[in-house]
Amino acid sequence: MSSFFRELRKNKVLFLMILPALIFFVVFSYFPMIGVYYAFTNFSFDGGLFKSPFVGIDNFRFLFESGVLMKLTKNTVLYNLAFIFLGNLLQLICAIFLSEMVGKWFKKIAQSVMFLPFFISMVLVGAFVFNLFSFETGAVNGFLRMIGAQPYDFYMHTAPWKFIIVFFHVWKGIGYGTVIYLAAILGISDEYHEAAKIDGANIFQRIRHITIPLLIPTFVLLILLALGGILKGQFDLFYQIIGNNGMLFDSTDIIDTYVYRALAVNFDIGMGTAAGLYQSFFGLCLVLTVNWVVRRFQKDYALF
Repeated sequence: MSSFFRELRKNKVLFLMILPALIFFVVFSYFPMIGVYYAFTNFSFDGGLFKSPFVGIDNFRFLFESGVLMKLTKNTVLYNLAFIFLGNLLQLICAIFLSEMVGKWFKKIAQSVMFLPFFISMVLVGAFVFNLFSFETGAVNGFLRMIGAQPYDFYMHTAPWKFIIVFFHVWKGIGYGTVIYLAAILGISDEYHEAAKIDGANIFQRIRHITIPLLIPTFVLLILLALGGILKGQFDLFYQIIGNNGMLFDSTDIIDTYVYRALAVNFDIGMGTAAGLYQSFFGLCLVLTVNWVVRRFQKDYALF
């Protein structure tokens, strides 16, 4: 303890600089953890937090035995795996293509066009999706009617939404991720490429043996960081595209949307908090496990 105060006196300016961040996390991350107690209660508004009936793990037991939690976990994990790996792979490919382009103006325009969807609100994305796939007024069904084919009611079938949701998530984030990989590519010394050119390597050989190997640490780091939120299922994306359409819940319902309905629609605060606590605990275990595996095989790529 004495060493801490000695360090505090020695670097008091640095500690003052991080004080706002510490206050932020204490107020918005640690203090609200008191609400975890809701997960073990049958919450009632009359009793409040500490006077509601204590039910132990009954909320968790119901979620497991009903099969709801397994379905939510499967949907959330599978969607996020598609988001993470497909998104990072396409971002990596786009960054390599842009870095090898010669035309200066075309490169700038391509970057701007790719980055623009990142700033579009999910509300507008939901409007785009509805105007594309609506049965009555959607552009897709309008085209099908125009060519004499039968219209397809997308909002009554679950199969296409797996691809629609993944497509729009990747489309919206591809520009932002490409910029990150472009920054990593710019950090690669030109000496490597110049030496490869002297040795007669073509552009594809340079990409394969220089660019991609040097981007692997960045790729692994972004994957690890993304895996930390693998159970945080992009609530705004799913809610704005699917909404409260119960016909699609079997393949599109995730933990975040279930928690929202439990709290805001059904007012089942105990059940919603139990699902949220499970989400956080499972995510923590996943991060620790993945980091342990990465550290075991490639120590330099691990987070800690």
